[in-house]
Formats: sequence, structure tokens, C-alpha cells
Amino acid sequence: MSSGRVPRHARVRMTAAAAAVCALSAALLTPQAAAADAPPYSETYRPQFHFTPEKNWMNDPNGLVYYKGEYHLFYQYNPNGSSWGDMSWGHAVSTDLVHWQQLPLALSHDDEEMVFSGSAVVDENNTTGFGTAKNPPMVAIYTSHNKSTGIQSQSLAYSTDRGRTWTKYQGNPVIDIGSRDFRDPKVQWYEPTKSWLMTVSLSAEHKVRFYSSKNLKDWTQLSEFGPAGATGGVWECPDLFPLAVDGDTNDIKWVLVVNINPGGVAGGSAAQYFIGDFDGTKFTAEDNGTYTPPAGTVVQDFEGIGFGSWTATGTAFGPGPTAGTLDGQQTVAGFDGKGLANSFHSGDATTGTLTSPSFTVDSPYLNFKIGGGRHPHQPGKILADFEGGTYGAWTTTGDALGPAPATGTLPGQQQVSGFQGGGLINTFVNGDAGTGTLTSPEFTIDKRYVNFLIGGGNHPAGSANPTALELLVDGQVVRSTTGKDAEALETATWDVSDLAGKKARIRVVDDNTGGWGHINADQIVLSDTQARPGSQETSVNLIVDGQVVRSATGSDSEMLDWTSFNMRPYLGKKAQIQLVDMNTGGWGHILADQFTAADSPALSVLQRAHWADHGKDYYAAVSWENAPGGKRYMIGWMNNWDYAGAIPTSPWRGAQSVPRQMALRTVDGRVRLTSEPVNSVTSLRQPSPATATAGIVTNTSKALAGPAANGKALDIEATFSPGDAERFGLKVRTGTAGEETVIGYDTTTQELYVDRTHSGAVEFNRTFPGIQTAPLKAANGKIKMRILVDWSSVEVFGGDGEAVITDQIFPDPASQGVQVFAENGSVNLNKATVWHLGSTHD
Repeated sequence: MSSGRVPRHARVRMTAAAAAVCALSAALLTPQAAAADAPPYSETYRPQFHFTPEKNWMNDPNGLVYYKGEYHLFYQYNPNGSSWGDMSWGHAVSTDLVHWQQLPLALSHDDEEMVFSGSAVVDENNTTGFGTAKNPPMVAIYTSHNKSTGIQSQSLAYSTDRGRTWTKYQGNPVIDIGSRDFRDPKVQWYEPTKSWLMTVSLSAEHKVRFYSSKNLKDWTQLSEFGPAGATGGVWECPDLFPLAVDGDTNDIKWVLVVNINPGGVAGGSAAQYFIGDFDGTKFTAEDNGTYTPPAGTVVQDFEGIGFGSWTATGTAFGPGPTAGTLDGQQTVAGFDGKGLANSFHSGDATTGTLTSPSFTVDSPYLNFKIGGGRHPHQPGKILADFEGGTYGAWTTTGDALGPAPATGTLPGQQQVSGFQGGGLINTFVNGDAGTGTLTSPEFTIDKRYVNFLIGGGNHPAGSANPTALELLVDGQVVRSTTGKDAEALETATWDVSDLAGKKARIRVVDDNTGGWGHINADQIVLSDTQARPGSQETSVNLIVDGQVVRSATGSDSEMLDWTSFNMRPYLGKKAQIQLVDMNTGGWGHILADQFTAADSPALSVLQRAHWADHGKDYYAAVSWENAPGGKRYMIGWMNNWDYAGAIPTSPWRGAQSVPRQMALRTVDGRVRLTSEPVNSVTSLRQPSPATATAGIVTNTSKALAGPAANGKALDIEATFSPGDAERFGLKVRTGTAGEETVIGYDTTTQELYVDRTHSGAVEFNRTFPGIQTAPLKAANGKIKMRILVDWSSVEVFGGDGEAVITDQIFPDPASQGVQVFAENGSVNLNKATVWHLGSTHD
């Protein structure tokens, strides 16, 4: 249960105020955010066919069990507010997994404990003695979080009235190992041994432990599984269940689902799984074998004494490659040969860059190994980084700036710090006596913010003798910032959303010859996100035409792992590789090795792991017990701990995914876990669907089936025959100010993808905008998509459910368009049908 780990939930509490500010900011930025006076379940962004509580915070699904015609959905719930806290079990029931009735609070927190995640069973044989043979009890097995000690233990509660009222067992806890990271028990009846089986997480150890009991009260440890697969975050909410392979009941395999946060395939929270065998005592995962990356031409392997033609700035990377672990560093592993680039020189306190010479891109992929800190590069359009040894197309006047950018501190100047790379604006060329200006070429304001670094004198624009960085529109100064009488450059931001589409210039002005009569500036960037104070990245970047076009970061681990840059869009262009360490905090370093030009991408451990969903918003996924017909239905919390507390919804926060029917199918020669929406979703389809005209789509984006297809709650089925188009697919929720959520297929990488970069409100968290991908190969020459669109989400099922991407979106309510598109070529749209879905709240 993702909120259960003490370090994290302490962090959640500490940042609750900040999250509230983020949510408020998002609401202010998006006037369409839910109005307080809207009728319940009609608020902006309110899902119409996904379960949400009427109000307050919700996260993990809990206690999934079917009993007497009802599917029970319990869930982590705060009865006292819309942020995480006071964890209790909310409760809802359904007869069809689509229409839900919210019931009163089931299990409440109290002065001593919070009720964290767990499961529920029907004790048919009354092994607990909590009920009778005629009226067997429903028993909840949950993690009890002790408020005073932080210890997590497993406890029981029971109900004898179909889950409507509950009593906590007086003998709690039933398992206590004295751990703060021991949680989320999933319990089931294991018929071969006539006993109860518990699957529970040792979260910080990346292990799952199995226990057995005859009465749910007295438990015996059986075995452990892990670490394995993805281990970049805590393991939580495990689930174990059998499934037939390709429907063959004589071929049964077991699936172990282990949710992970952070460290998911799309970043943050995610649901991974293992396929294997369970013998009643031990789970054994299938062996996927060792991994051999694609062969290629080694560009840099850091095997020499120095960095060769690569240039270093700062001191973080030292004089040359390291032979492994540095003083004070945890053991570094996973690099090849004897050397690697390691920016831990003098610990995390140092910063610097390491940059390759310029080269011509002539291979489709650049593969390399990376480790170290998880501090991603913040994307944006670089207006100037002053790295080229000249001012380029910028024009100077006066004598304050010299013929080229400074490389740091100038003679007679106090120590300059905080700039990035090897160059900056520094008007101390002639001491404070010089004056002058530096003006950029004209550019179009096409992003929300201008971010930059600034230092030097505090003489504002408009004063008699300014030292300032200015934004000019129509020749007028519309924004300006000055230094703070300090040589250290600090991050600053202009919100230019009101100037969108305007032509502008940046101007540096030094008109002061007195004390602090100079200005320092660097890294002027147009961005969709506001810069945070001080650059914090630890990354490997690919730079083309002065812009960072690809970036990768570590995973807070000293273990190097493969990653890959897709270089195809830049073939024939000049590029540079740059290793960046601008972080002086925890994990403030980067590791890299074995840069290799290759024809196909290397796959990381994350990519080689198995994922139930490749989107950003599918977590704490667990399945129902006792479902009729032996079906296995699974549901996940449709959110991500990266931004869960900041999504712009009110008066509720948190939604569950559409329940999915799970299956094991052989896909491309490998058994994989697949999912599709439960059949009852189709009961919401309204009459008279919109049907698109089949035909060729070439280099365009156009309405799929006219206005009849437009809407906010849709069920779309589409089939394409790929032609020569590089990318094709559908765009949903298109409209206001260029909003769109792109659901496409990349024929070169053979990946399904969802791009929510321009999906609506995205500013509330820097990790929210982006593109999620899932491997998907054409079947019989066709690509199939099933897309569920709700007021604030998309769930995309590719093929026969082998590729799934779940993402939240927060578009303007007026953005309701549906389009078909093809890029760089043609695609044949075979068929597309759009059903409007009715609300489950009617």
C-alpha cells in the first residue's frame, strides 16, 4: 500500500501544504477546475464511469472480494480531507463492476493505528470462529500502522452482515515482525493444503513473503521471493493468482503482481508482474535468461587514463575515468571493463559537465550504461546557454561584454558560481567601469515560462543606471530581473503565458559604473514548466543545434544499467553527448559508461521487466477473490505518487481504473499477462455510434467521423493497416488552445504511445506532461486499439490487451474532438467506431 512506507508517508505529510499550493495553483491556472457549487459527480474532471468517492482522498484498492452477488471494493480513504492522511477503509459495492454504490466507512483509523492496505476473504468454513456455519464471516486482513512507533503489522477485522459493519479482532496483530516496511497482505484460500495463503510485502527489501494459516489467526512463514525484476522503489501491494495459458486449463501458470514506487517503467508508480510456478510453499519465476545488448561501434568506453577529446568543466568528474568506487561511495557495479565516468569526486558536493566533441549522427541508436542520482533534466527550448565560445546571433554594444561569453570568474572579481557548463554572460570584463548591452534575435513566445540564471548587481530596470535582464515585446520592456549584489547565479522565472504568440527579444543591460555595476546571466530557456531554484539535474544529454533533445538520468543507484537514445530524427546532424552533474544534495552524482552506436536499442532492466500497464496512472493493482466463473478481475489506483496530491480535482482526489479481466496469452512466442475492460463497460454504450469512413490517411490530422464522434466519455475501437507512415493513430479531447491527447503507434519502434504533453492542465507537476510507450507488434498486419476516454483519463488497450497504457488527463471541458492522424506517410484506417458512454451516476 503505497502510502504505508513511513519515510514516504512522513514526506507526504510534510509536503501536504506544498501539494495544496500546487493544487490551488493548478486550479487558478485552469479556470475550468471543479466548481465548489457543482452538483455531486458533475464537477469538472469528475470521472463518469470510474469509481471515485463523493469527496476526499482515495488511493489503493483494498479487500477485493465477491460475496452474495456483490463485488466489494474497499479502498484507502481519508474521511477527513482531500489529501493523504488518517488512512481508513472506504467501501463500495457493485453487481457488475461498473455501477458502484458508495457505503459508509468500513474500517476507521483510531488514536493508535491507521488502517493500511490489505485484502478480504469469505471464511466459508468459519475457520476463525467469527461467524457461524450458516452465516460465515467476511474477514479483512489489513496492515495496522502504529502511529507512535511506525511499526507495520498484520491485523484482522470481521463482518457478519455482508461487509456493512465491522469489528476489529481483539487479538490483533496476528503477525508482527517489528518492521516499518511490512505491509499489504493479500490472502486467499489455497485448496490443495486446505489452508489460507498470505502474500505480503517486505517493501524496502524488495521481497514478497508467503505465510500459511488454518484459521487466519496463527501464521507460519513459508518462503520469500525477491529481489528480482525492477527494484528502483519499494515493493507494495503484492498479489498471487493462477491463470490458464491461452485458455488451456491443463496449462496453469501463477502470476505474482508486485507494485513498485518509484521506479516504474513510465516513471513513479507502476504494477510489475512475474510469471512462474507456485508449489504451495514457494513461488519460482520463469528464467528470462541473461541479457546481451545489441552489438555496435563503441564511441566512448572510458578505458583510457584521461577523457581524451571529451572536455570537462568543474571538478565533479575529476581528471579522468575512475576504476570503480570512489572514497565514501557505495559500491559501484554494472560498468564494463576497467573504467567509467563517475562524478562523485569529493562526494556529492561538486558539480561539473563532461562533453564529447561534435560528431555526425550516423546510427539509429546510441546505447549506453547509466547510474547515479535520479535528477532528470528539465526540458525546454534553450534561447541561449553561451557555450559556443561566441555570442552567435546576439548583438552587443559598449565594452562591458567583450567579444565572447566569459568562462567563469574574471580578473578582480569575487568568485562566480551557479552558472551551467563552461560559459556565461558576465559584464565585469572591464570591472564595473564597463557598460553595454547584449540583445537576442527575435523569437516567438510559444511556452509558458522563460527560465534563466541571474546574478550580479541589484540595479533594477527603470532605475537611473540598471544592471538587468529584460524581455522586450514591441520594443517595450515587459519583464525584467536584476541580481542581488552577489556573484552567485540563482534561478529566476518569468510567467509569459499572457504574451503567447508574441514576438520578443531578450536584452542584457549594464548601464552602471559604480559598485556592483555588472550583471551575470546564463541558461535562458523557454519552457512549459517553471524552473526550480538551482539546477538539480544529474543526467546524460544529447545536444543537437544547441538544444537538449534526449536525456536520461540515474535511478538513485550505484548499479549501472543500459539505456538508449533514439537518434533516427537526427541522422546526418551534428550532435554532442554531455554528462551533467549540477546537484550537490543526496545522490548528486552521475555514472556513465560504454557509449555505443547501434542499429537497435539496448533495453534497461525496467524495459525487460514485465508490466501490467505501461502508463503513468495504474498502481496498487490487485484482483478480486471468489469472482464467478473463476474469472480474474483486476483494478488499480488511477494515479501516481509523483503528483497524486497535486492533481486539480475537487472535492475528491483519486480514482480507480476500469476493472479488467486478466488472461495469460502467448504473444510473440512468450507468455504474457493481458487485460481488457470488463464486458459490462459495453452496457454504458449509447445507441447510434459514430462510424468513420475507411480509407487512406496521409500526412494529416482530421476529424475521425465528424461532430458525432466528439465527446468527453467515449469507447473507441479502431483498426489500422500500417503503410509507410512513421506514426499514426487517434487524437482525443482535442480543441481549446491546441489541447489534444495523442494515442498513436510508432511503426519504427513498434510501440503504442500516449502523448499527454498538451492534454490540458499539466503545469501542476513537472513529471506529469510526457509520452508513455508500450511494445506492440502488428498482428496479421494490423494494429488494433480500444480506447476508453473519461472526463479525466484515457485507458488504451493495444492488440488483444498485451499493451496497455493508462493516463490521467485534465482538458478543458470544451475540448471534445476526436481526430485520426498520420505523420510522414500514409496509413489505412480499416475501421473505427465511437460509442458515447452513459454516466454510472445517472
